[in-house]
Amino acid sequence: MSRQKVSIRFFNDREVRAVWDEANAKWWFSVLDIVAVLNNENDYLKVRNYWKYLKNKLKKEGNQLGSATNQLKILAPDGKRRLSDMLDFNGIVALGKIFPSTKANRFIEWFTYSDETIDGKSKTKAYALFDSSFIDNIEVGTTNGLQQIHAYLFGGLYDFAGQIRQKNISKGGFQFAVSRFLGETLNQIEAMPETTLDEIAEKYIEMNIAHPFMEGNGRSSRIWLDLILKKRLKKCVDWSKISKHDYMNAMIQSPTNSKQLKQLLKNSLTNKINDREMFMKGIDYSYYYEEN
Repeated sequence: MSRQKVSIRFFNDREVRAVWDEANAKWWFSVLDIVAVLNNENDYLKVRNYWKYLKNKLKKEGNQLGSATNQLKILAPDGKRRLSDMLDFNGIVALGKIFPSTKANRFIEWFTYSDETIDGKSKTKAYALFDSSFIDNIEVGTTNGLQQIHAYLFGGLYDFAGQIRQKNISKGGFQFAVSRFLGETLNQIEAMPETTLDEIAEKYIEMNIAHPFMEGNGRSSRIWLDLILKKRLKKCVDWSKISKHDYMNAMIQSPTNSKQLKQLLKNSLTNKINDREMFMKGIDYSYYYEEN
């Protein structure tokens, strides 16, 4: 079970979990997650009861969807792994069509979209990082280590993958480190201590201010941060505990007030540093943070 490959997709800021079936080479998607999305329901018991009712109704009507589910263990709201109904791609499309609403149509549109974008391709590479020997050879806490991560994620996608930028960039009116002095700035960041959570957070903040690449800084630096935490504190971040809204606000404030970001990181630390699902979930949230 520790090798289980779990992916989280986001529809209207709501989680849709999926588990990879190695034997049949396909994804199985959580029925309860999708019922919650289509009914716009947050109460787990109401979602579960509605699906139980709908499933029995479909079986009585002779609809194959009612018996097409596969049961796999995923995390329940109580934090324990429990068997849950899952449907494959075709099953989810069929389920969506049972809900006659604009939201259902938008969901099917989103669900059937094939992501061949740069983000989609680099996310696939990020997933593969966990199972590669490369991850054990990344320099931890150095500029070169961050370049290694960036090159791995975006190699073949950006011609500047792994290369320190030569131009000035800004975002939302914030000017990142001046390119002319970037080399010196990165040397200073690399020399920063990383023995406590506060020190590591400050180093991460400074690297964000430096923003050494033209694109892909956040996705690369969050992996970089986790590798530092893993080496120094035997911890990593459970990114699913940090909402997109809270993370973005904390990062905007961090150059002048790092308190909020440090508290978010502190509250989300876990010792599951070698847990495959934790890593995959972290990648899902990291890429979700970057969605417009």
